[in-house]
Amino acid sequence: MRKVVVSEFMSLDGVMENPGWTLQFESEDRDRFKFDELATAGALLLGWKTYEGFAAAWPGMEEETNEYGAWMNGYPKHVASTTLEEPLGWNASLIGPDLPKEISGLKNRSGKDILVFGSADLVNALAQNDLIDEYRLVVFPVLVGSGKRLFKDGLDTRALEHSGTQTLTAGAVVLTYRPTGRQG
Repeated sequence: MRKVVVSEFMSLDGVMENPGWTLQFESEDRDRFKFDELATAGALLLGWKTYEGFAAAWPGMEEETNEYGAWMNGYPKHVASTTLEEPLGWNASLIGPDLPKEISGLKNRSGKDILVFGSADLVNALAQNDLIDEYRLVVFPVLVGSGKRLFKDGLDTRALEHSGTQTLTAGAVVLTYRPTGRQG
């Protein structure tokens, strides 16, 4: 069974929107972490805003990003949206309106993990429906002050167990958590 893995860049004060502030913390080990993470995946699950931003940027970045860009462009993308319509470009398809059913179906297919980047509203819906198998939060040592935060008020309490910490040379910390009682 495939896992749904949420991987997010966030500031110390919890902002994840428009993460241009991460550029000052680039490092080889951060690049290696993201490369290794994408190598273990076989599909992306995205909200419509993240999908539109990625679909506009990534096709033109493959030459610059080599194998990583080839994976980003080649992997199937599953897009959660009630406003977009098929056909979608960039090797993407819409998932139906019954999110728990659709995601459970994706998880039950054979293959590698399903990565979620960005997509705060989708992450909240997945968390509310207990559909996330692992959280990888890359926390950067910066206070942004304002912007969309990953988790919204109203999310039911979810217990998580710590499964890993990695400190990156430029100061960011990768915190990995799983919902309590999950193995993986």
